[in-house]
Amino acid sequence: MIDVCLERRFVSHITPEFVLAVSQGALDCFRLHRVVWQYSLLAKDGQRMFCHFQAPDAESVRNALRQAGADTRILWPATVHDAPAISRQRLRRQRDAREPCDIAPCDTPPLLANVLVERAFDEPVVLAHLQAREDAEAACLQHHRVRFVRTFFAHSRRRMICLYQAPDAESVRLAQHQAGMPFERVWAFHAVLPDDHADTHAAS
Repeated sequence: MIDVCLERRFVSHITPEFVLAVSQGALDCFRLHRVVWQYSLLAKDGQRMFCHFQAPDAESVRNALRQAGADTRILWPATVHDAPAISRQRLRRQRDAREPCDIAPCDTPPLLANVLVERAFDEPVVLAHLQAREDAEAACLQHHRVRFVRTFFAHSRRRMICLYQAPDAESVRLAQHQAGMPFERVWAFHAVLPDDHADTHAAS
């Protein structure tokens, strides 16, 4: 199974409840194509959304979403990179778990994060170089109380979505600007999970 990302844009405002209902309504299509919906992150204004899936390949996700009537124009396979502390917590949990659990634990990245950063590049980039650049300016993030949580890095190496925990989107925007990090957009979100564990969790 690989990680696949979907980005959506909406003309009208949609709600977390609508996202959950539509996603649950598409479960039969997902099962048919062996697609697992991990979660969706809906912008506070209801006009942007990022979705994370796992599937045998990107085409399986595309087929399942098309069958469900969704727009798949911005869909890309990715690798997932968590903050070191989160990765260690996940390893300990996997080691200690006696049986699988479908409920998202409180340290699940979409529940920890509340702000998303979109990055796009004209040419392929090296993730390690970008991470080193941000690490070198860690004081900027700390000053604005911004904590890195997770990165989705496109296989093409030309697109990236980063999740942060912060007081608000403006704090992340300022930290990114001062650290000299490239970005297209920064927005706060509501996290919507299959079990609706995420609810209205986003910060203002």
